[in-house]
Amino acid sequence: MAATANESYPSPFALRVAIVGAGLSGLACAHRLAQQGTQVRLFDKARGPGGRMSSKQRPAATLDLGAQAFTVRDERFARQVDEWRHAGCVDIWPTHRYQASASGWQTHDDGQIRYCGAPRMSAITRYLADGLSAFADATLLLETTITALERQPKGWQLRDAHDNRYGLFDYVVISAPPPQAKALLADWEPMLSDACEERPQRSCWAAWAIFDESLPRLPVGDQWQSLHLEHPALRLVSRNHTKPGRKHQPESLSLLAQLDWSDAHIDATPASAAQQLWEAFVTTLPSDTSLPSPIDVGAHRWRYAQPASPGRQSFLYSESGLALCGDSFRGSRVEDAWLSGNELGAALLGRSV
Repeated sequence: MAATANESYPSPFALRVAIVGAGLSGLACAHRLAQQGTQVRLFDKARGPGGRMSSKQRPAATLDLGAQAFTVRDERFARQVDEWRHAGCVDIWPTHRYQASASGWQTHDDGQIRYCGAPRMSAITRYLADGLSAFADATLLLETTITALERQPKGWQLRDAHDNRYGLFDYVVISAPPPQAKALLADWEPMLSDACEERPQRSCWAAWAIFDESLPRLPVGDQWQSLHLEHPALRLVSRNHTKPGRKHQPESLSLLAQLDWSDAHIDATPASAAQQLWEAFVTTLPSDTSLPSPIDVGAHRWRYAQPASPGRQSFLYSESGLALCGDSFRGSRVEDAWLSGNELGAALLGRSV
């Protein structure tokens, strides 16, 4: 069902929920609610869903610049991942993990199976977004920046950057990072606003480098897929072209910075950040390694990449009908984001009984 600006929902019977943010947590919450017949309107300012699970399209390659892979610990999330694997949007990756330190390159195995989206990380959130169309009254509105909440006698109304209004809603869920959530909540709910203030965020630079020829044989051979580093600037390198469904694309690296380094270089230019992270990777190689010149280099800054510390609660909500969820409240893993949204959806359904 298509949603339009300045709409209202006259039915007094169905639970009406607005969700601001179409990352994994917001989508998980939307699915849990929609499965029970809830009227759900999901809003996101971007051109596509995904948040930090989105992928970047470059002329020569597709790159994951946020989450690179994820683990499964919770049985509920395991069932969800099984569904994703059956649908073909998730596969096991990486299977060849290494770490680089002053002692050189060594295998890195912590006993955890890891997964990634196929053929890109954003395939997971797109699968969830497309799945909302199966529900009679669930809608995703993209390129819609919600700038304000307005409390009305019978619910909440949302206003976007173009002064369009949406609602009424019984609940408004905000899955955006706490600093962005606080901007919407501050005038209405001091408790939730304070909770956002108590969850400082870390930034992260993510760079990429694409080549028109393969890298030379490195210390562990040609099979390496991801590399963890003990370096002041760089913490992880992923070979995007080794991920499921991307064998056709050329050699392409994602280089994720250390959080401390990112915070210290928050105002760097993308070009400078990319250059410094590439140089950090080069320092892990034997000095006589001859590398090809990249054909495409750049960097993206995640100003709100992850919480500074794990949360104590999976979600928060108030008696006024406002609620918060996301990895900032449960933990920084992909699993935490999904569980937070899923658990909040269940809690709101319980309150409506």
